[in-house]
Formats: sequence, structure tokens, C-alpha cells
Amino acid sequence: MNILLTGCAGFIGSHTLQKALEDGHRVIGVDNFDPFYSREVKNQNLCNVSSENFELIEADLADLETYQKIDFMNEDLSFDAIIHLAAKAGVRPSIEDPLGYQRSNVIATQNLLEYAKKHSIKQFVFASSSSVYGVNPNVPWKENDLVLQPISPYASTKVSCELMGHVYSQLYNIRFLGLRFFTVYGPRQRPDLAINKFFRLINEGEQIPFFGDGTTRRDYTYIDDIVNGIMRALVYNKSNYEIFNLGNDQTVTLTELIETIELEMGQKAIIDKKPDQAGDVPQTWADISKAKSLLGYMPKTSFKEGIEKYYASLR
Repeated sequence: MNILLTGCAGFIGSHTLQKALEDGHRVIGVDNFDPFYSREVKNQNLCNVSSENFELIEADLADLETYQKIDFMNEDLSFDAIIHLAAKAGVRPSIEDPLGYQRSNVIATQNLLEYAKKHSIKQFVFASSSSVYGVNPNVPWKENDLVLQPISPYASTKVSCELMGHVYSQLYNIRFLGLRFFTVYGPRQRPDLAINKFFRLINEGEQIPFFGDGTTRRDYTYIDDIVNGIMRALVYNKSNYEIFNLGNDQTVTLTELIETIELEMGQKAIIDKKPDQAGDVPQTWADISKAKSLLGYMPKTSFKEGIEKYYASLR
């Protein structure tokens, strides 16, 4: 397949890129190297990518000029699919910069959908987020729960994009598949995320931030399982619009997370207790029965095994 992959230099994007190239696809990747975290990290993510089937465009998807660059790079072939993983990331920072998140996430996605319409690109795989469920006590969360109550600008942008996808699927026959990711971790994880941060700070003998009383729960999902779900969505063709949870179908408390990392490292954490943080939800938990049934998605990596693999990648 000929694939347009956005966010190709990021954590999930670089793993998806690697898998797509291994599977023999041709990929044009777009990334704006957003300064949310160091460019060096993203450069490192791409350092082992060497393939005649990959070309990189450094550009902003919210700028219309970007699509002229894409057409120039891809003038001899048409795209079979778009995998849209690019987004301005982070729940907490979105509270400080809601307009920036609207531009990078909603406007950019609108532009991409217009590009898909213009070029008759049938398959559009979109990275959504478990944050769209907000504070929802009815766990595990199901895709057919229509009462979405996001509590951060980041989450609201993901809801907006899912709804836009439905419009374009209805009006223009684009197959829009929204994948709600649940707390993805593994090698190359963003430096601001808990598992990366906790390993680094414990190793350095520094305090780790501990928000709330330790009972918040997350459905941690290993990167290889997420990429498997993305690649299965890439070839899904049974309907024109679907939303899928991609999680691990189990939850881990903050306290359990830290204890697991301590055990793996053989080193105790220094705890810096803090109050609950605005925008955070008390728990995430995916019902993945729909993804199992329609995509054949089946996470294989237990939380303990994933932590072991992540720690091994640091050494």
C-alpha cells in the first residue's frame, strides 16, 4: 500500500512507520517536530529508519501549503490510506493552550479529511484517545456509550475529530476508523509520560510526582499491541465508520505502577505527594470486545512483561 503517515517521528508514529515498512508498504511521513519535547528525541526515533520506501516531510498539517508538498512528493502515485497519528499531545498542557490544541488537532484533521476527499483516499485511520470518555463511572468503557463528557481541551479535540470523521464518511464515502488509545507505553515513550519519567527519576535518585492518593487507575497498553491494532484497522473494510477501543482490558493503580517499577529496578522511589491534577480522570478501562470481534485485535503483552521490556530497552 501507499500510505500517508502523520506524526511519523513520534512515539507511536515511529513504531507504526517501522512496522509499515517491514510489511512492505511505501510511506510518506509528515511531522512538524513540535517543541512539546526535544527534537533530539524524535530524531532518535527515526535514526534507524533507512528505506527507499520512506520519505519524510517536515511540515505543519494545519497549513494548507503542506498539502502541496505532499502532492509534489507523491506525484507519481495515489495514496491508498491515511494513518493520522499527529496531534498536539498532553491533557494538562491543553488547559494552558486550548487554541493551540484546536489548531493542531481539529483544523489539521479537517485539512486532512479535505485532502482525502479531494484525492478519493478511501481509508482514514485516526488516533483518538481514551480521554474522550471523561469521568465515566460505567467501566469498562464501551464505544457505544454516547454520553461523552471530556474534561480537557485535548479530549474535546479528539471528540470533535471523531464527529468530523463521521460527517466525511457519510458525505464522501471515506472509511473513517477512530482508534481510542489507552495509555500507551514502551520503548521511545514520550519523556513527559509517567512510566518514562518514573524510571528516569528513580534512577537519578530524584523525587517522583505522586498525584492524589495512588488509587487512580489506568489501562496501560504496550506499544506493540497498539501498532498491531493500527495495522489491522488499515485493512478493515466491513463498514465506513467505526470507533474502536485499543486497550489492554485491565487496570493498574498508580501505587501498583510505582511498586512494579521499583521491583524491576531494585530501587525504591522517593515520593513527592501532590493533589489531584486538573484534567486527569480517576480511571480508564477499555472494553475491547468490539476490536477483538471486528479487527481481530488481541493484546498479548501483560503489564509486568511490558515493564520488563521497557526497562530492558533503557539499558
